[in-house]
Amino acid sequence: MSSSFEIFPTTGTVYLVGAGPGDPELLTLKARRLLGEADAIVHDYLVAPEILALARPDAERFFVGKKGGGFCCPQTQIDETLVRLAREGKTVVRLKGGDPFVFGRGGEEAEALADAAIPFEIVPGVTAALAAAAYAGIPLTHRAHSSAVVFLTGHEDPNKPDAAIRWEDYGRLGATLCIYMGMKNLETITRRLQVGGLASDTPAAVIQSATTGGHRQLLAPVGEIAQRSEHAGFGAPAIVVIGEVAALADKLAWFDAARPAGITA
Repeated sequence: MSSSFEIFPTTGTVYLVGAGPGDPELLTLKARRLLGEADAIVHDYLVAPEILALARPDAERFFVGKKGGGFCCPQTQIDETLVRLAREGKTVVRLKGGDPFVFGRGGEEAEALADAAIPFEIVPGVTAALAAAAYAGIPLTHRAHSSAVVFLTGHEDPNKPDAAIRWEDYGRLGATLCIYMGMKNLETITRRLQVGGLASDTPAAVIQSATTGGHRQLLAPVGEIAQRSEHAGFGAPAIVVIGEVAALADKLAWFDAARPAGITA
């Protein structure tokens, strides 16, 4: 008597890994180890080439990022790719700029993996707001200036009637505001913050390409930051920091080698 059965490969593990803000030296030790062990790397656009170079030479690479607001790959396709690779028995690193759980859609991908019964781990990274502020010389909290920090996305059209963020409410919050992906809508965002009660002379900063060789920053009152940053040619990727602590960049900025003269207010 004989019997037959189908052998399935062992399911691999997916690691949702934060690559940090750009400077390769800000990568965590765990992230570096996993890059050297992974069979497949699924990465975004803003991951530094020096970080990708840490992967095994024979590791498969899948670019699923986006540049300039244009999608390279729908989110559902990214989820399907992660599930497929894991079901092939591969160790997968899903490499994201910054931190996977801070405006990185890591939660959505973790849900997709959980629904498919795929083992996964989350490896935190230095998120952009923390790194941009630190390299700009802006302490996000300070006993004399701010005891609260809020991370916000500026990607959503602030003029939509059903917009999730009521910017006027944050204008009277009294916290340090860190705005991701806000350059396109910065004029509208800052106007609505002022309508909500934020003083027009509140210090603000735009930090572009933070921690990299292209790092530059601009300081100006919130009532002028949108116009002045546009005139100076600032654009994505950039973080906007609004609050009294932003003024400390004049005194505490230490990343001088990558900060052009004449960009501060």
